[in-house]
Amino acid sequence: MRSIWNGSIGFGLVNIPVKLYSAVQNSNLDLDMLDGRDHSKIKFQRINSRTQKEVPYEKIVKGYFLKDRYIVLEDKDFEEAAPEKNKIIELENFIDMTAINPIYYETSYYSEPSKQGAKAYQLLIKALTKSKKVGLGRFVLRSTENLCILHPLDNVIVVTKIRFQQEVRSLKDIKSVENTPISKKEIDVGMALIKQYSSEFDISSYKDTYSDELLKIIKAKAKGKQTIVKKLKPNTPVSNDLFQQLQESLSQVKKKA
Repeated sequence: MRSIWNGSIGFGLVNIPVKLYSAVQNSNLDLDMLDGRDHSKIKFQRINSRTQKEVPYEKIVKGYFLKDRYIVLEDKDFEEAAPEKNKIIELENFIDMTAINPIYYETSYYSEPSKQGAKAYQLLIKALTKSKKVGLGRFVLRSTENLCILHPLDNVIVVTKIRFQQEVRSLKDIKSVENTPISKKEIDVGMALIKQYSSEFDISSYKDTYSDELLKIIKAKAKGKQTIVKKLKPNTPVSNDLFQQLQESLSQVKKKA
């Protein structure tokens, strides 16, 4: 596995040299776009919208549409706006992980310390574990400043990028149901239903079955076999009464148990 970032974790006056590795991978199948007539691969070209001619890569510039025209940016403009590349994940605060809404989570990286940083790295793991806190900091990756949290996982410090507040859209355009009346008996049955479905979380029991099924279909088609399309079963509610729907749901859980 190849590292994607080399730098250090700044923990007070202590610097821990680390490398970052991608902690996640896509489970989807890698499908190519083809011409349906002869199955040739589709190539994408950079076309001038006015002349309809292909534009050489070296002639392409970037611009921002402001009012009625494009403002073209040069390399020096991007360099001027870019954050300082200091190659340090500087821990600015320690917080409870529950203080961060999951909507802010983005992607994660495994960190690996250098030999000389192993002791300080282990100290940080033990301090985070004992305090039940996560470290909050920033780092620069590919010329972009990122907000992140550091948290231990199986004796490894995981660096998880989180979004800035301005990257999450406002809820003001979403209709609220806050004032919808709910009776006490509906709440009681709803809580009983949650209790019946509650169990210890085991991530290994949740599989990406779609990709596995799609691969089976691909292998079957390669052998000339026909595939059977699954028919969707309509989910018909027992009634329009919410309390009755909850009661029926609860009884089905009890039958399965």
